[in-house]
Amino acid sequence: MTINLTDQDALTLRLAAWGAVSLMSAAGAAGSAHKAGTESSLALTSATGLVGHVLARAPKGVKYGKTVAELADQVLPALTAAMGLLKEQAPAEADNFRRTVLVAVEAAARSDQGGPSPAMTEMARKITEALDAA
Repeated sequence: MTINLTDQDALTLRLAAWGAVSLMSAAGAAGSAHKAGTESSLALTSATGLVGHVLARAPKGVKYGKTVAELADQVLPALTAAMGLLKEQAPAEADNFRRTVLVAVEAAARSDQGGPSPAMTEMARKITEALDAA
């Protein structure tokens, strides 16, 4: 089965996944935000299937805002929307997207030497909650 996503659908997936990476990086700023971002970005670019093709590049021209709250206001609903559109159009790819994002979240959390900080743990919970809300 061939799945055709619109440009807007692909942007939603990219905004959601790459935004989750940015949220985890922001939550890990007390440790190494750069390392968290790098580890989780590698997880996204390692995705396969339709999700892998879409996430192979980060979204261009997206303004995430100046605060983590502004970023979360865009990314968390985008995660829910991405899951909803994939569940409707390609249920197997919805599972693939969810697992890919969660692997990226886990990769970011593991980048912190002493284990994930409380802020990273809480951000991971919010991301998981948004994925499961669809």
